[in-house]
Amino acid sequence: MVAQQQSSTTSYEQIPSIESASTLSEEPVLQSQKASPSWKVALYMGTWIISSNSTILFNKWLIDTAGFKYPPKAILLTAIHLIFASIVTQILARTTTMLDSRHELPNSWDFFLTTVLPIGIVSAGSLVCGNMVYLHLSVALIQMLKAASPVTVLLVSWMFGLVNPTMGRVANILVIVLGVAIASAGAVKFSFVGFFFQIFGLGFEAVRVVLIQIMLNSKGLKMDAMTGLYYYAPVVALLNLVSAAIIELPHFDIADLHRVGFFMLLLNAAVAFTLNFTSMVLIGKTSGLVMSLSGIFKNILLIVCSVIIWHTALTPIQLLGYTITLHALIYYSFGWENLKAGYYASKELVLHHGLAVDRHIPAQFKRLFWIGLANPSKAQCRFVQDLTEMVQEIV
Repeated sequence: MVAQQQSSTTSYEQIPSIESASTLSEEPVLQSQKASPSWKVALYMGTWIISSNSTILFNKWLIDTAGFKYPPKAILLTAIHLIFASIVTQILARTTTMLDSRHELPNSWDFFLTTVLPIGIVSAGSLVCGNMVYLHLSVALIQMLKAASPVTVLLVSWMFGLVNPTMGRVANILVIVLGVAIASAGAVKFSFVGFFFQIFGLGFEAVRVVLIQIMLNSKGLKMDAMTGLYYYAPVVALLNLVSAAIIELPHFDIADLHRVGFFMLLLNAAVAFTLNFTSMVLIGKTSGLVMSLSGIFKNILLIVCSVIIWHTALTPIQLLGYTITLHALIYYSFGWENLKAGYYASKELVLHHGLAVDRHIPAQFKRLFWIGLANPSKAQCRFVQDLTEMVQEIV
């Protein structure tokens, strides 16, 4: 199902926490203990991007096109994914060593009631909202709204007393909010119901991330994506089945299942489960920096796919808003020093091969970089001004 910075998926890959995001710029691109050949890193990134986007597009097709829309069956689809995940993780736990880390976690009712159950409840909320939004919004707009995930994580972390954000970070977050607001206002087809489903989904996901930090990290416990799925999937599946029984099953028609086909539902659940595995491998074999970079590229690719497949109309104002958000999100995730180091490294590589990259770069972006070297905050303001001028020329 759908993922995030970041997301609304059956995958329990985490949105980068505020703590991890704030220290990301200090992390090497590949940690020494996780060093892998470049072709392997590219393979891990590509596999995760393909599995994540395939899950999102598959879900959108099932819910919006293949007969799961009227009457709505988004919650039921989530439950099917989680039942599949529960069965597979139980089999893996008994036949492989992949989930042996579960033996390091407490096996008690106290652990279940104070850790697994609360995280399972907010996970259910995140997944239900994340699937319901497909009934109301396009994939492209959903991905633009998901760019606000650092905002919700920061707010929830602040409410729980985990962070005291600096003025610079708050300003960066406000730029993200501004971009999301512009992108939403510029949407051709906008639904307040879908918008609030997405916002509540981001809120539930942010609470889940914070609860994991509090309940696991404070106790010195660790839980990777697959182990988390082993514990949470049965709980969340049960909660989703109860929700579906109240909301969706009274209007359920078995003909809808026959129209979609059992094989397609099974394949959809398998693709969603694959996302959990690929996210675990990417996190385990690379670094948080690589994960963030992959996520940004993944979301852009997903928006392009949405435009191609469903002919989603994107307005210049919408593109302006998302570009502002993307710029602020990249700055938030990597930090100025990391971006500057990456620029110099790429420039040195290009010059080494005798390529003149500056030839086709617009003057305003060259100017933006040199302003940014001296004053990153001023660079963000200049970036917005230049983009506004470009959009005005287009319009």
